[in-house]
Amino acid sequence: MRLAELSERSGVSTATIKYYLREGLLPPGRQLNRTTAQYDEEHLRRLRLVRAMIQVGRLPVATVREVLGHVDDDSLGRTIRLGAALWALPQVPEPDADDEYVRAAHLEADDLLGTLGWTNARLLTSLSPAYRSLVVSVAALRRLGYEWDAELLVSYARLMHRAASLDLDFVETQESEAERIETAVLGAILLEPMLQALHRLAQEEESARRYGFE
Repeated sequence: MRLAELSERSGVSTATIKYYLREGLLPPGRQLNRTTAQYDEEHLRRLRLVRAMIQVGRLPVATVREVLGHVDDDSLGRTIRLGAALWALPQVPEPDADDEYVRAAHLEADDLLGTLGWTNARLLTSLSPAYRSLVVSVAALRRLGYEWDAELLVSYARLMHRAASLDLDFVETQESEAERIETAVLGAILLEPMLQALHRLAQEEESARRYGFE
């Protein structure tokens, strides 16, 4: 398809598509002549991915470029490739290692991973943004007087492990390796807000069942 058709099918203006091409978010089309290029279904899929990351995920262009660089790096195995793409997404800052609540949160997080038998997660604690986010959240709760510990977290973690299995079951239905990685990245951007919404709906439902509407 030509640029005009790509624009029509995607709903993205030609000016924006040209901008994405210049920024390296979209691979160049096949040149037909000096001024005309041809695009295919792969371009359309990538364009939709880019739009979701920017419009829904509200990611800056530089972050999108970095994430897509990992998505396209077929020299890496799937786990490393996916991890690199997800770690490129915006993350919480490094917590203060001298904070007593942060130290306590680290102990609880490590205890949790040991209880669950998540050996791979334990190997990556010094690098993982997800581990860092867990520590920051637990530290904040403990600072407010809520003694969240490994024993309390383990049931939640097991629910999330089941959710992660469902995520990857869906990822594996995609045909190409690039599509699998793209789907996993989209899951981090789009599925997590959906899971949060379902969690809140479930809280509303359970609250009404327990306490009524008085």
